[in-house]
Amino acid sequence: MRTKIGLLFFIATLIVSCNSNSDFDEYVALPKSAWHRTNTIQFTFPVNDSINKKNLFINLRNNKDYEYSNLFLITQMNFPDGQVIVDTLEYDMADVTGKFLGQGFSDIKENKLFYKENITFPSTGDYTFKVRQAMRKNGEVQGIEELEGITHVGFRIEKTQ
Repeated sequence: MRTKIGLLFFIATLIVSCNSNSDFDEYVALPKSAWHRTNTIQFTFPVNDSINKKNLFINLRNNKDYEYSNLFLITQMNFPDGQVIVDTLEYDMADVTGKFLGQGFSDIKENKLFYKENITFPSTGDYTFKVRQAMRKNGEVQGIEELEGITHVGFRIEKTQ
């Protein structure tokens, strides 16, 4: 009995310590595991530290219904002073053999994608991060209406080590 309590305490401590370097970590579940072209995911978060460096991540969970080896995203960061930064990003989602990248033992893979590395926020206040998918099939102008296989979209801010 004592060993079980000790093991439970160790696991709980491990879980808490794994997330101790996180300043913000939030997910949005996508309806029907599909990301509609017009569905912009938004995260609003407070910044109280404009001195220490941070790493920013886009977290994605995908399942076996995701048909592509890459992913294009359009991001927008809104600053408290009104400044806006827009980026178009591409991420690999599978290796050359077609095996999904990311972590996970089941059909769901968790992808922790770098958005910005070693940045300091210029000022304190509320920031808003927006992200939408920008996938299209080769040779087509119109984007993919329903990008199937993306189950969750998240945003995470971590303190640098």
